[in-house]
Amino acid sequence: MDVSTCRLTLWARTIARTVSKSLRGCGDAGASLVEYALLLALIAVVAVGALVFLGHSVSNTLNTVANNISTTSTP
Repeated sequence: MDVSTCRLTLWARTIARTVSKSLRGCGDAGASLVEYALLLALIAVVAVGALVFLGHSVSNTLNTVANNISTTSTP
């Protein structure tokens, strides 16, 4: 496994533990700031991972669309 996969796995385990504690009812009235921070960090990691994984494909698609628009708009 590479480093990014290990980090993602660690974050996923941390989130799973946090959710598990919340579902068991630890006596907390609601989610704490730490839980929200972990959730936000997980979302950020997934977003960055998706951009890295799909970056070239999305870039090529957008360039193709831009080229098609520019060639059809000029008389």
